[in-house]
Amino acid sequence: MVSMRYETIKELAGKDFKRSTGVSLKMFGEMLEVIKNGLRNFGRPSKLSREEQLLVTLMYLREYRTEFHIGLTYGVSESTVCRTIKKIEDVLIKSDKFHLAGKKVLRLNDKQIETVLIDAEEQKIERPKKKQRQYYSGKKKCHTQKAQLMVNQKSQEIICTDFSKGKKHDFRLFKESRSMMSPDICGVGDTGYQGLANLHQNSQTPVKKSKRNPLTKAQKLNNRKLARERILVEHIIRRLKIFRILKETYRNRRKRFALRFNLIAAFHNLGLTLTL
Repeated sequence: MVSMRYETIKELAGKDFKRSTGVSLKMFGEMLEVIKNGLRNFGRPSKLSREEQLLVTLMYLREYRTEFHIGLTYGVSESTVCRTIKKIEDVLIKSDKFHLAGKKVLRLNDKQIETVLIDAEEQKIERPKKKQRQYYSGKKKCHTQKAQLMVNQKSQEIICTDFSKGKKHDFRLFKESRSMMSPDICGVGDTGYQGLANLHQNSQTPVKKSKRNPLTKAQKLNNRKLARERILVEHIIRRLKIFRILKETYRNRRKRFALRFNLIAAFHNLGLTLTL
């Protein structure tokens, strides 16, 4: 089996490097700097260099291969791969470079945020052994976990996230997340956020039609306008799903899902600044 060693992969062109790892070569360098500064050398030396430890983590997030198969690729044990991934993830998430702005930015707005796009994404999970009903999504007809994103429309940066079990409704997740926004900020959500204006007056959601109350032409035009604005958050979700750990059936323990989702969201945010 061919190993994805750093000496080989660093010679790839920019686009091919990103296709392989999910991040640009420049971002890889930023991540490597954080890891070298955050990890201390003690104990028995690892078989993997810092570069290869980072590649192991990116391979896991990008391709979502099993830790057993990644271990075969790098000539290490499955347990070594597991410890390496957790160690690298913990170091990166503690760094300011790979940390989301958070909900405080929404409350204390300095007019840098004009419009916030809100959407929730469901990901299929393996059937839980306990409390299955709490994870069963009637929309997806399977067991899921849900992630809510709040995105700055102007900068396309992910501001904050929240998570819940698949059964919980999108609007209920928003209310329980206590993501309060400044009155100056306009919130835009899809039909799953009906009633958002009752919590935040400066909000817009599409008008839903019914048999007795069909949509007027003005309402249809307004819905299309909101759809054109809101499509940005759908594109951002698609970019996150380049990392297949967020696309395929999630087979890990769910307690680290939020950490991994936030870390990949931080990859997206940093990628925006590095391309400027």
